[in-house]
Amino acid sequence: MPRSTALEIAFPPRALVLLTGLPGAGKSTLLNQLYGLRGDETHPVLRHGTLVIDSRQVRVRWARLLARLPRRGRSLVVHVTHLWRIARALPNGRPVVAHSRAAWPHLLYGFALLARLTGRRLHVVLLDVPPETARAGQVTRGRVVPEVTFARHRRRWQRLLTRARSGTLPPAHGVRILDRPSADRLRRIVFERSS
Repeated sequence: MPRSTALEIAFPPRALVLLTGLPGAGKSTLLNQLYGLRGDETHPVLRHGTLVIDSRQVRVRWARLLARLPRRGRSLVVHVTHLWRIARALPNGRPVVAHSRAAWPHLLYGFALLARLTGRRLHVVLLDVPPETARAGQVTRGRVVPEVTFARHRRRWQRLLTRARSGTLPPAHGVRILDRPSADRLRRIVFERSS
């Protein structure tokens, strides 16, 4: 488990940290809080030696294209481009913090494999908020997930939380669960120096 306080979470050097949660849980908001993102970035941002990758960066970059696509097409373009950006970032020496849909088991294992191949360790931070809070967050951001899709997210998310609450989340090396008050108090994610 990473060492942490109410205001700071520490991870090993060069870790890949995935920030995941239900759609609307506040993942992008937390990245704004931690790294001073404005929401208009079109590419991953380097802050204090950490590469920060948010799927919102893809949505802004491809806004004109996405406006012409059906919902499923938009989701596919954003998802594939975002995954590619994370994979492309891993061979460099910087730690990476990325927004993720890691509630999907195949993604979790895929990221763990990529991390291992590039000499990193995978750590997961789960932003755990009630479904109604996530739903309200979707309304606020103006992107409401269809009810059937949201129900599927919720089922996957509950399975992931059940595993994470045991203190482990194979194949991740470490897992940390944050409720909304804890996330609001979090001020820094730091990476330990190599010995």
